[in-house]
Amino acid sequence: MKTLEDRRWVALWAVLCAAAMDLLDATVMIVAGPSVQEAFGSSDAVLLWLTAAYTLPFGVLLILGGRFGDRWGRRKIFLIGATGFVVASVSCALAPSIEVLLAARALQGAFGALLIPQGYGLVGALFSREKERGRAFSLFGPVSAIAGVGGPILAGALIGWDVAGIGWRAIFLINVPIGVFVIVAAAACLPREDALHRVRIDPVGAVLVAATAGLIVFPLIDGPQSGWPWWSFALLAGSAVAGWALTRQMRSSRAPILEPTLLGKPAFVAGLALAIALFAGTGGLTLLLSLYLQLSSGDSALDTGLALAPLAIGIAIGSPIAAQLRLRFGRRGLHLGLVVEIIGLALLAWAVGADSGAIAFELSVFVIGIGQGLLFGPVIQTILGTADTHEIGSAAGAMTSLQQIATALGIAVLGTIFFTETNATTMIAGIVAVMALMVTAAILVLRLPRTTPSF
Repeated sequence: MKTLEDRRWVALWAVLCAAAMDLLDATVMIVAGPSVQEAFGSSDAVLLWLTAAYTLPFGVLLILGGRFGDRWGRRKIFLIGATGFVVASVSCALAPSIEVLLAARALQGAFGALLIPQGYGLVGALFSREKERGRAFSLFGPVSAIAGVGGPILAGALIGWDVAGIGWRAIFLINVPIGVFVIVAAAACLPREDALHRVRIDPVGAVLVAATAGLIVFPLIDGPQSGWPWWSFALLAGSAVAGWALTRQMRSSRAPILEPTLLGKPAFVAGLALAIALFAGTGGLTLLLSLYLQLSSGDSALDTGLALAPLAIGIAIGSPIAAQLRLRFGRRGLHLGLVVEIIGLALLAWAVGADSGAIAFELSVFVIGIGQGLLFGPVIQTILGTADTHEIGSAAGAMTSLQQIATALGIAVLGTIFFTETNATTMIAGIVAVMALMVTAAILVLRLPRTTPSF
């Protein structure tokens, strides 16, 4: 019979495997998209929706996922999320049409939004002593790095090997054994806890978040395929109305999805704008690289996955350096990360334009990865540092949710640029657009506090 100590660590690995499962499914379609498109004979817009269909509902519902756990119990919501995620994954693998696949991807994102927020709270409850808690949370970094590197490579390998003749469908079936372990281990080892039924949830605010994001992303992906009809502009205008209504709802709701006092802080608002620019650029660039390698250069899915590995390796190298830069230089450390990112993008544009070969391409991708590693953690920490103690939970939820929504937005915009011609010229145009976003981010950094805030 397992001791309480053993059960805690089994529960921790259940949470870690859930996080890895989410990261795998967020990244595999970056490589697998062209194979899926070919299998169903779909349009170019489908390549963008295969990723956005996951990240958009994930980002929208993530802002509510933590509150659901507080209201009905983290263990219960974790198990619902894990079970739903596995069922949705099987549905993706068995999808008879592209419409069913996209719907199943959206369900994956929705259940992932229930699953992921519970993990951090559960780990905190399992490991009450500070030293143990630090050791437990330190495992999230390596697991995330392995999943980030392994996702595209695994997708490419499974497609290349064509296991049992099922091709890309195998990438979703990987979730079944992982998910079964997560469900069984969580049911057996996660602590039962009292739900906080007094926690209020604002469904109107959630609907307005979904409407605002959807009304932006949908016309940006489907509008170009239809020749920018009138409805695409009407939907974009509708997003502005939904955003205005969301702001009013946050100020009047008894349980706002974002503390309205945060909107009165210029540094926090500038930080959110900075996050949109950063994550839209970096998220869209990853898909852009995959599309260019497979559709323009003719690389296989496996070669593409391997070609993207230096990006994740660079992030892994830059991330620990970033913490020291932030402590020493405050917001100026963000400028250093942005300079490295822009240098990497410039090298990438040169490598693509000059057709200089794989080494130059991989080196530029590696430099971009270092820049991203220098940016991701400090951006989030600096933005959260603008919030007061009672606002931290709300700010963190909004920050994480916005990261996913911005990624979907970047995929829509950069994918649209690339598909105008699908060649080196449009790839360079996409890179220039990312550089413009990084320059915008550098300007927005000036609106952040000079000193490094603590929280």
